[in-house]
Amino acid sequence: MTEPDFVTATRTFYDTIAEDYADLFRTELTKPLDRAMFAAFADLVGPGGRVADLGCGPGRITAHLASLGLSVVFGLDLSESMLAIARRENPELRFEHGSMLAVDLPDGSLAGAVSWYSSIHTPVDELPALFAEFLRLLAPGGYLLLAFQIGDEPRRHDRPFGHDVELDFLRRRPEQVVPLLLAAGFTPVSQTVREPWPNESTPQAILLVRKSPSEAP
Repeated sequence: MTEPDFVTATRTFYDTIAEDYADLFRTELTKPLDRAMFAAFADLVGPGGRVADLGCGPGRITAHLASLGLSVVFGLDLSESMLAIARRENPELRFEHGSMLAVDLPDGSLAGAVSWYSSIHTPVDELPALFAEFLRLLAPGGYLLLAFQIGDEPRRHDRPFGHDVELDFLRRRPEQVVPLLLAAGFTPVSQTVREPWPNESTPQAILLVRKSPSEAP
């Protein structure tokens, strides 16, 4: 099957900038409200459940989730360059290459999934398929934590760190995303909007949703 152009563009972009990106965001987990949402997610999922960090990049979120007591955590990413960093810096964790649009796992395999700013390169008309895949992966009662920048216009990153690549970072509004999650079959648990921190240019949305406990995997 032919890979969608946006997937190819995303892979190429992050393969090119991986080391610079990892250095820039090395201390990104200093924001207390973000850490609070990860803690709530981990508490709801509970120990023993299998959790995937979908679009894990250099693995900093994967490692943080593991530090919260989630006993089975792994990362998945398109970019082999990002995965090389993740494996180098977190040799005790598992990282796999693949697309979150088609994850090579059986239905209902996960107790939780995190998409931390990893859906921001997926066009809006592809979001229903993405959210359907997230729902498929989750066991009944499983949780999805989803974060993205709020806005109406994309931000194009052109020649970041001096590299000859470009990519659009798509901004959305919770009132646009929540109906798509509901249509996919999720139930809302929490909707958080926080104001931008000094290194951010827009408000940030963090959505926590759940697959129905009674739904067959």
